[in-house]
Amino acid sequence: MPILSLLVLVSLFSACKDHDMDDMKHDTPLMKIMMDMMTQMDAQAKTQDPDHDFAAQMVLHHDAAIKMSEEELRAGSNQEMKTIAQDVITKQRAEITQFNSFLSSHQPTQPLVPQFNQIQKTNMDRMMAASNARTMTMRTDVDYAQMMIDHHQAAIDNSEALLQHGRNATMRQLAQAIIADQRQEIGVLQNWLTRNR
Repeated sequence: MPILSLLVLVSLFSACKDHDMDDMKHDTPLMKIMMDMMTQMDAQAKTQDPDHDFAAQMVLHHDAAIKMSEEELRAGSNQEMKTIAQDVITKQRAEITQFNSFLSSHQPTQPLVPQFNQIQKTNMDRMMAASNARTMTMRTDVDYAQMMIDHHQAAIDNSEALLQHGRNATMRQLAQAIIADQRQEIGVLQNWLTRNR
Protein backbone atom coordinates (compact mmCIF):
# COMPACT_ATOMS: atom_id res chain seq x y z
CA MET A 1 0.00 0.00 0.00
CA PRO A 2 2.76 2.55 0.81
CA ILE A 3 4.37 1.81 -2.58
CA LEU A 4 1.05 2.50 -4.34
CA SER A 5 0.67 5.79 -2.46
CA LEU A 6 4.22 6.75 -3.41
CA LEU A 7 3.54 5.99 -7.08
CA VAL A 8 0.38 8.12 -6.98
CA LEU A 9 2.30 11.00 -5.38
CA VAL A 10 5.10 10.76 -7.95
CA SER A 11 2.54 10.72 -10.77
CA LEU A 12 0.74 13.76 -9.35
CA PHE A 13 4.02 15.64 -8.89
CA SER A 14 5.05 14.87 -12.47
CA ALA A 15 1.68 16.03 -13.84
CA CYS A 16 1.86 19.26 -11.81
CA LYS A 17 5.42 19.88 -13.00
CA ASP A 18 4.38 19.39 -16.65
CA HIS A 19 1.40 21.71 -16.14
CA ASP A 20 3.64 24.34 -14.54
CA MET A 21 6.07 24.11 -17.48
CA ASP A 22 3.19 24.57 -19.94
CA ASP A 23 2.01 27.63 -17.99
CA MET A 24 5.56 29.03 -17.99
CA LYS A 25 5.85 28.44 -21.75
CA HIS A 26 2.58 30.29 -22.41
CA ASP A 27 3.70 33.16 -20.19
CA THR A 28 6.74 33.94 -22.33
CA PRO A 29 6.47 37.16 -24.39
CA LEU A 30 7.05 35.31 -27.67
CA MET A 31 4.31 32.73 -27.01
CA LYS A 32 1.90 35.44 -25.87
CA ILE A 33 2.42 37.21 -29.21
CA MET A 34 1.67 33.96 -31.08
CA MET A 35 -1.45 33.29 -29.02
CA ASP A 36 -2.73 36.86 -29.46
CA MET A 37 -2.21 36.50 -33.21
CA MET A 38 -4.24 33.27 -33.24
CA THR A 39 -7.08 34.96 -31.35
CA GLN A 40 -7.12 37.86 -33.82
CA MET A 41 -6.98 35.58 -36.86
CA ASP A 42 -9.81 33.40 -35.55
CA ALA A 43 -11.96 36.47 -34.89
CA GLN A 44 -11.27 38.11 -38.25
CA ALA A 45 -14.24 38.15 -40.65
CA LYS A 46 -13.80 35.82 -43.62
CA THR A 47 -15.09 36.68 -47.11
CA GLN A 48 -14.36 33.22 -48.62
CA ASP A 49 -12.45 34.96 -51.42
CA PRO A 50 -8.99 33.35 -51.12
CA ASP A 51 -7.05 36.41 -52.31
CA HIS A 52 -8.85 38.77 -49.94
CA ASP A 53 -8.68 36.45 -46.93
CA PHE A 54 -5.04 35.55 -47.57
CA ALA A 55 -4.09 39.24 -47.58
CA ALA A 56 -6.12 40.03 -44.46
CA GLN A 57 -4.74 37.07 -42.50
CA MET A 58 -1.16 37.72 -43.60
CA VAL A 59 -1.35 41.28 -42.25
CA LEU A 60 -1.99 39.80 -38.79
CA HIS A 61 0.55 37.03 -39.33
CA HIS A 62 3.28 39.46 -40.39
CA ASP A 63 2.40 41.84 -37.56
CA ALA A 64 3.06 39.04 -35.07
CA ALA A 65 6.41 38.27 -36.73
CA ILE A 66 7.33 41.95 -36.38
CA LYS A 67 6.36 41.96 -32.69
CA MET A 68 8.35 38.77 -32.06
CA SER A 69 11.33 40.31 -33.85
CA GLU A 70 11.03 43.48 -31.77
CA GLU A 71 11.09 41.28 -28.66
CA GLU A 72 14.27 39.63 -29.97
CA LEU A 73 15.84 43.08 -30.46
CA ARG A 74 14.78 44.07 -26.94
CA ALA A 75 15.70 40.92 -25.01
CA GLY A 76 18.08 38.93 -27.21
CA SER A 77 21.85 39.01 -26.91
CA ASN A 78 23.14 37.37 -30.09
CA GLN A 79 24.06 39.87 -32.81
CA GLU A 80 23.44 37.44 -35.67
CA MET A 81 19.92 36.75 -34.43
CA LYS A 82 19.28 40.46 -33.91
CA THR A 83 20.32 41.10 -37.53
CA ILE A 84 17.87 38.41 -38.69
CA ALA A 85 15.13 39.98 -36.56
CA GLN A 86 15.74 43.43 -38.04
CA ASP A 87 15.60 41.92 -41.54
CA VAL A 88 12.25 40.28 -40.73
CA ILE A 89 10.88 43.61 -39.51
CA THR A 90 12.00 45.48 -42.64
CA LYS A 91 10.70 42.90 -45.13
CA GLN A 92 7.41 42.19 -43.43
CA ARG A 93 6.53 45.84 -42.86
CA ALA A 94 6.96 46.35 -46.61
CA GLU A 95 4.76 43.34 -47.34
CA ILE A 96 2.07 44.56 -44.92
CA THR A 97 1.99 47.79 -46.94
CA GLN A 98 1.45 45.73 -50.10
CA PHE A 99 -1.29 43.65 -48.49
CA ASN A 100 -3.09 46.73 -47.14
CA SER A 101 -2.87 48.45 -50.53
CA PHE A 102 -4.45 45.40 -52.14
CA LEU A 103 -7.20 45.19 -49.50
CA SER A 104 -8.07 48.88 -49.85
CA SER A 105 -8.91 48.49 -53.53
CA HIS A 106 -10.09 44.87 -53.79
CA GLN A 107 -13.66 43.66 -53.45
CA PRO A 108 -14.22 39.95 -52.72
CA THR A 109 -15.17 38.16 -55.92
CA GLN A 110 -16.99 35.00 -56.95
CA PRO A 111 -16.70 32.08 -56.96
CA LEU A 112 -16.25 31.81 -53.20
CA VAL A 113 -13.89 29.13 -51.90
CA PRO A 114 -14.88 28.35 -48.29
CA GLN A 115 -12.40 25.47 -48.02
CA PHE A 116 -9.54 27.97 -48.30
CA ASN A 117 -10.38 29.36 -44.84
CA GLN A 118 -10.31 25.85 -43.38
CA ILE A 119 -6.92 25.20 -44.97
CA GLN A 120 -5.59 28.44 -43.43
CA LYS A 121 -7.00 27.47 -40.03
CA THR A 122 -5.46 23.99 -40.25
CA ASN A 123 -2.07 25.50 -41.13
CA MET A 124 -2.21 27.92 -38.21
CA ASP A 125 -3.25 25.19 -35.76
CA ARG A 126 -0.32 23.08 -37.01
CA MET A 127 2.00 26.03 -36.36
CA MET A 128 0.78 26.37 -32.77
CA ALA A 129 1.07 22.62 -32.17
CA ALA A 130 4.68 22.72 -33.40
CA SER A 131 5.50 25.67 -31.13
CA ASN A 132 3.76 24.06 -28.15
CA ALA A 133 5.81 20.90 -28.68
CA ARG A 134 9.10 22.80 -28.50
CA THR A 135 11.16 23.03 -25.33
CA MET A 136 11.40 26.68 -24.37
CA THR A 137 14.91 27.45 -23.12
CA MET A 138 14.06 30.91 -21.73
CA ARG A 139 16.98 32.13 -23.87
CA THR A 140 15.34 34.70 -26.14
CA ASP A 141 17.68 34.14 -29.09
CA VAL A 142 17.09 30.37 -29.15
CA ASP A 143 13.35 30.56 -28.49
CA TYR A 144 12.90 33.28 -31.12
CA ALA A 145 14.73 31.17 -33.72
CA GLN A 146 12.65 28.08 -32.89
CA MET A 147 9.31 29.87 -32.96
CA MET A 148 10.13 31.88 -36.06
CA ILE A 149 10.78 28.63 -37.94
CA ASP A 150 7.25 27.48 -37.06
CA HIS A 151 5.83 30.91 -37.86
CA HIS A 152 7.57 31.07 -41.25
CA GLN A 153 6.42 27.53 -42.10
CA ALA A 154 2.80 28.56 -41.56
CA ALA A 155 3.30 31.54 -43.90
CA ILE A 156 4.75 29.18 -46.52
CA ASP A 157 1.85 26.73 -46.10
CA ASN A 158 -0.75 29.50 -46.44
CA SER A 159 1.07 30.96 -49.44
CA GLU A 160 1.08 27.55 -51.12
CA ALA A 161 -2.67 27.29 -50.44
CA LEU A 162 -3.13 30.71 -52.06
CA LEU A 163 -1.25 29.52 -55.16
CA GLN A 164 -3.66 26.59 -55.34
CA HIS A 165 -6.87 28.57 -54.81
CA GLY A 166 -6.13 32.26 -55.47
CA ARG A 167 -6.90 34.09 -58.69
CA ASN A 168 -5.30 37.53 -58.31
CA ALA A 169 -1.91 37.95 -60.01
CA THR A 170 -0.60 40.41 -57.39
CA MET A 171 -1.41 38.06 -54.50
CA ARG A 172 0.04 35.09 -56.33
CA GLN A 173 3.32 36.96 -56.93
CA LEU A 174 3.48 38.01 -53.28
CA ALA A 175 2.78 34.44 -52.15
CA GLN A 176 5.60 33.15 -54.35
CA ALA A 177 7.98 35.76 -52.92
CA ILE A 178 7.02 34.81 -49.35
CA ILE A 179 7.62 31.12 -50.05
CA ALA A 180 11.09 31.74 -51.51
CA ASP A 181 12.14 34.27 -48.86
CA GLN A 182 10.88 32.41 -45.82
CA ARG A 183 12.25 29.04 -46.95
CA GLN A 184 15.65 30.70 -47.16
CA GLU A 185 15.20 32.27 -43.69
CA ILE A 186 14.17 28.91 -42.19
CA GLY A 187 17.44 27.47 -43.47
CA VAL A 188 19.38 30.31 -41.84
CA LEU A 189 17.50 29.88 -38.54
CA GLN A 190 18.01 26.11 -38.50
CA ASN A 191 21.70 26.56 -39.22
CA TRP A 192 21.99 29.08 -36.36
CA LEU A 193 20.21 26.71 -33.95
CA THR A 194 22.58 23.88 -34.89
CA ARG A 195 25.51 26.11 -33.93
CA ASN A 196 24.00 27.77 -30.85
CA ARG A 197 21.87 25.30 -28.90
